[in-house]
Amino acid sequence: MSFTKFSSTFARIGAASAALLAPAIAFAQEAAPAAAEAAAAAPVPDKGDTAFMFLCTILVLFMLIPGLALFYGGLVRAKNMLSVLMQCTVIGASIMLVWVIYGYSFAFGGSTNAFFGGTAKLFLSGVTMDSTAATFSDAVIPEYIFMLFQMTFAAITPALIIGAFAERIKFSAAILFCLLWVTFVYFPIAHMVWDANGLIFGWGAFDFAGGTVVHINAGVAGLIGAIMVGKRTGYGKDMMAPHSMTLTMVGAAMLWFGWFGFNAGSNLEASGGAMLATVNTFIATAAAIVSWAFVESLTRGKSSMLGAASGMIAGLVAITPAAGIVGPMGAIVMGLIVSPLCYFFVSVVKNKFGYDDTADVFGVHGVGGLFGALATGIFASTSLGGIGYAEGVTMGAQFFTQVKAVLVTLVWCGVGSAILYKITDVIVGLRVPVEAEREGLDLASHGEAAYHS
Repeated sequence: MSFTKFSSTFARIGAASAALLAPAIAFAQEAAPAAAEAAAAAPVPDKGDTAFMFLCTILVLFMLIPGLALFYGGLVRAKNMLSVLMQCTVIGASIMLVWVIYGYSFAFGGSTNAFFGGTAKLFLSGVTMDSTAATFSDAVIPEYIFMLFQMTFAAITPALIIGAFAERIKFSAAILFCLLWVTFVYFPIAHMVWDANGLIFGWGAFDFAGGTVVHINAGVAGLIGAIMVGKRTGYGKDMMAPHSMTLTMVGAAMLWFGWFGFNAGSNLEASGGAMLATVNTFIATAAAIVSWAFVESLTRGKSSMLGAASGMIAGLVAITPAAGIVGPMGAIVMGLIVSPLCYFFVSVVKNKFGYDDTADVFGVHGVGGLFGALATGIFASTSLGGIGYAEGVTMGAQFFTQVKAVLVTLVWCGVGSAILYKITDVIVGLRVPVEAEREGLDLASHGEAAYHS
């Protein structure tokens, strides 16, 4: 074939191909703007918000390990120090696994049920590098970091409970109870309070970072546990003072440090709301420390380091539900009030009723959480420096909503916890033998000691 004929044939083939492809090309040209518009409309996570939430997540982990472990460890006797470290560590690790298997789905699985998040996200189904979670504005963050942030809350909350019955609980009982408790108490309450389809969320209750979900929940479960497990052998007769206020102080300081992730991170984005939560976490805590020291000086004649550390935790607990909602002056008032309340329960009520709450979980977390949840409804008012209420909602109406949220939490947690303690007792037993308790749980339960002479 001559070059002229070849060129003519190639030209005819090209023209025919162009004619066949013309509709497809035209469709692609029409579809391209639509695809570009759809891509532009899809929200993209802000890298700053993502980095902020990553930092907050690891700060909450720091609260548990080593913060809470050292705080509780210092409060018990030396022979039980390691047992508390082990309980905090293994409980936290176990709940992390449970969370990614089914906990995240039970709490935030997308179900329209008011009490249960559903099963759509079991084993993190549908949670990918590209999936996102909404914040409180029009922004989004990667769903992975939202899932992990909530996981740290789920991990630390049951670990808070163990301080109430430290020094006499079986290791297996502590782990089993906490696994059952997060499944039937924590996950449903988290869904009710923080999921858009949840019962308490639908009421419009305020709980910025976990006054009901974390602190009332843990405090009530701790009180019931202290009663059902029973008093420590020799309670009221033997010396049971904290073995290391130094470690308790270190643990409390770590908790305060990590709590900025706990509270500011609950804003879900690095905005003014997070900064308000940060300010309030500073000053409410400072006010509570000063307040507790002042009350002790009036009642005992001396201010103790244990009291200052207790005031620190009480202030953090009280401001948690209100962190991004009340103004700085309201936060100071909340801090000043919460310490006398908690001090009264720790020094008077506990002795009056005779329950053995080793680390005052109910006296600080339960009472502080109750006060914080209710006070949030008051100090949220714009007249008191807060962010205000929803349109048409008065202070009285909001306070009543807070009361309802607290009552639901008390009943759900109280009844559920009592049942789960009983189930745990039937399966593995709650208490170690008296001989093991006298020897100390470090050696009796783990075959090693925190200290060597």
